[in-house]
Amino acid sequence: MPIKIPDRLPAAGVLSEENIFVMTESRATHQDIRPLRVLLLNLMPKKIETEIQLMRMLSNSPLQVDVDLLRIDDRESKNTPKAHLDTFYHDFAQVRDNRYDGLIITGAPLGLVPFSEVVYWDTLVEIIEWSRTKVTSTLFLCWAAQAALKVLYGLEKQTRDVKLSGVYDHRRLIEHDQLVRGFDDHFLAPHSRYASFEGDFIREFTDLRVFAESDEAGVYLAVSPDCRQVYVTGHPEYDADTLHNEFVRDSHAGLNPQIPKNYYRNDDPTQTPHSTWRSHGHLLFANWLNYYVYQNTPYDLTALG
Repeated sequence: MPIKIPDRLPAAGVLSEENIFVMTESRATHQDIRPLRVLLLNLMPKKIETEIQLMRMLSNSPLQVDVDLLRIDDRESKNTPKAHLDTFYHDFAQVRDNRYDGLIITGAPLGLVPFSEVVYWDTLVEIIEWSRTKVTSTLFLCWAAQAALKVLYGLEKQTRDVKLSGVYDHRRLIEHDQLVRGFDDHFLAPHSRYASFEGDFIREFTDLRVFAESDEAGVYLAVSPDCRQVYVTGHPEYDADTLHNEFVRDSHAGLNPQIPKNYYRNDDPTQTPHSTWRSHGHLLFANWLNYYVYQNTPYDLTALG
């Protein structure tokens, strides 16, 4: 089954060209089923690019998924046309009274900014607290994972001296949980963050179960005991060239970034990078949708919470 998205959303054309089954709203109105409702809070600067990446992940499932797009505020974006945001995105006030089967909160380029200085921090706190009763399961990606640790556990930001950037080996620690069903014992995933997620810190100060970890990158996947919050500290949704584009951006900005680790052939940025994490990225999102969302959500969403 497909994901259902607005007819004119740019992702619809891109995913259709990739032979991914996308159902437009006009076609979906003729189907008599109860699709999953997933809300995507997109905090990334290049919102259209992130939409496509995440909808590509959500499409790899036999379930029909309705996706609503949420913006944190109505400030002007430097990387996304205002017309796009006004046409396809909701403000929180418009969805506050809704209930959703799933929520995804993306990362944000705010690794070195204290939470108290994030202009939309109060709204983000409200959304995370709201999700505890209005959403069956929430997926926090990268910076959002650290924000959620602050909101839900009171943990202060843990910041690295040097940005973690590259593709790292992870070992699966939990064998039989459905979220990692089909995972190899070791798998690759990309990271791009200043945040530090050390395993001992997570285990000592939270009740989260750590499902996957890396010697270099720390905790990659952690889950609340009731499976309603999933923390992914990397970017399994990234395209093959996303880390490259970030490296070029930071280089042009004079930040003198380190070459992303284990990414370019022979650590040569002139070489075309290739994805080595795509299969596990798709598997993670498919397992989350099926086992943590679909299998646990009530048919009548008004019963949620």
